[in-house]
Amino acid sequence: MMTVEADAEFTRQMTVMDEAGFPALAGMTAVEFAAVVDPLREVVHSHHAAHVARAGNCAAAWLIVVAPRLIAAEDVVPALRLPGESLPGIVDRNHGDDPLVQYLPLPELAVPDAPAYVVFDVDRGDEFRGVRPRDAVPIIRSRGRTPLTIHEGLAFALLHPSSVERNRCYMLAGSRRGDKRVPALWISGKAPKLGWCWEGNLHTWLGIASAGSRRAPEGPSRERA
Repeated sequence: MMTVEADAEFTRQMTVMDEAGFPALAGMTAVEFAAVVDPLREVVHSHHAAHVARAGNCAAAWLIVVAPRLIAAEDVVPALRLPGESLPGIVDRNHGDDPLVQYLPLPELAVPDAPAYVVFDVDRGDEFRGVRPRDAVPIIRSRGRTPLTIHEGLAFALLHPSSVERNRCYMLAGSRRGDKRVPALWISGKAPKLGWCWEGNLHTWLGIASAGSRRAPEGPSRERA
């Protein structure tokens, strides 16, 4: 049986998504949306005990991630808020036309082909502040971990707003658009911003967020580093 703590956290994450308008954004009723996400309770029950958040960093033991086929990233960003602030998240205009649909998960990550899934052992990646993404990602993967995709990073920011912190923000190197751009979340004014940086540039205030694994209902791990 799922622990009381894990069940309470699952309910909390569902409540945050409901309050952010996820059912309507997915074109569903609240009941329909819950029916899509609720099977993940069993995923958490089966795997969360083996995935403990990394110490000494902004982290989460696990996150519910709603796939882009249900809700586009552009629709999630405005739901983001910094702790204690009311300004909605924004997408950097320098992404260009049709900006976020061009970013796809790296094929080698084998992101689950599911409407929703769970990522375990999420870490903001503070140790990679000041490290170029092209240098950091091989290190992450050598540890059997995986860089976060855009949707996974948005889930982190939505479900744990304190993960977006001044001078401690993060890149989402698991999503790419066929060039050298790496999407990233940082603070602009008093709001979260989804922008991008070059893979060969380093930033002292941007880490590389990563996770230990991904799980979808009724199947084995789909993450392969």
